[in-house]
Amino acid sequence: MLSKVTVLCFAASYGVALALELTRLLFRSGVRGAVMLGFTAAGLVAHTAFLFYQGVRFNEQLHGIGSPLSSTQHWYLTAAWVLAVVYLLLTFSYPKVQFGLFFLPLVLGLIGVAHHFADPEPAARAPDARIWGLIHGGSILLATVSVLVGLAAGLMYLGQARRLKHKLPPQRGLRLPSLEWLQETNRRSLVVAMATLAVGIVSGMILNVIHHDRDKGFVPWTDPVIVVTVGLFGWLLLSSVLGLVYQPAREGRKVAYFTVVSFAFLVAALAVGLFMDTQHGGQRQNRAWRGDRPRPAATPADSQPGATRPGPSVPGGAS
Repeated sequence: MLSKVTVLCFAASYGVALALELTRLLFRSGVRGAVMLGFTAAGLVAHTAFLFYQGVRFNEQLHGIGSPLSSTQHWYLTAAWVLAVVYLLLTFSYPKVQFGLFFLPLVLGLIGVAHHFADPEPAARAPDARIWGLIHGGSILLATVSVLVGLAAGLMYLGQARRLKHKLPPQRGLRLPSLEWLQETNRRSLVVAMATLAVGIVSGMILNVIHHDRDKGFVPWTDPVIVVTVGLFGWLLLSSVLGLVYQPAREGRKVAYFTVVSFAFLVAALAVGLFMDTQHGGQRQNRAWRGDRPRPAATPADSQPGATRPGPSVPGGAS
């Protein structure tokens, strides 16, 4: 039964929820909120079922040495799932606020990238590398979601601040949180993104050392994915330090601009991992298996439970 759940199932549910959010700008309805939450919850159920089935299939395909986030596609879809959960929780807590206008396009964007561009093939790892790989991929995922939450809050802040500055009347049907709430959300998202990205970079270094000791899967420290990820961390660290030593940097539109720039760094890191010729996570080898090109036949060594091939290109750090 779970095998019948497709990406289209939950993407369509989120799309309907977004359409209902847009209608809130046009007219009022007493039942729309409940229907919108129902479609979002249905999408999350289907989304969860898809990720669970995919994880089980990976584990069977790799003879019990698969793990969560075993493919780049699974990584993107999990990030979309986490962001959808954040949206649903916020909507329950603040039912009159149009969070969906800012969160759902990001959720659908992650799903679209996963479906059209990300590598669906899982990767096996040795037990020690599997643990560090899970820490690495999970922490980078949380950093990505934090930056996206900050982006949504930053855009809401800039819109709300512009309306108040020019003394514009509230747009019909559009309600946003207070500037204080948005500012605090911006600031916290930057701190969480910096902390989780630091964990991702350190765990990636440990993975690279493991691969170097085995003369297999080592990623050069000058790899484009690593360079851009370190650049993102440097920007997050700089914004956090500025917020500590210079009070105006943690107030108002400056924090919102920080999150927008952080999003630009994030997009660059994800794009490099998906489209550039990089050795991070065996992306070069995995890319050769896409499209109409047949995958190389498995050798006897590859069919053994302990055999591994380069892991998926999880954005950021060294894996």
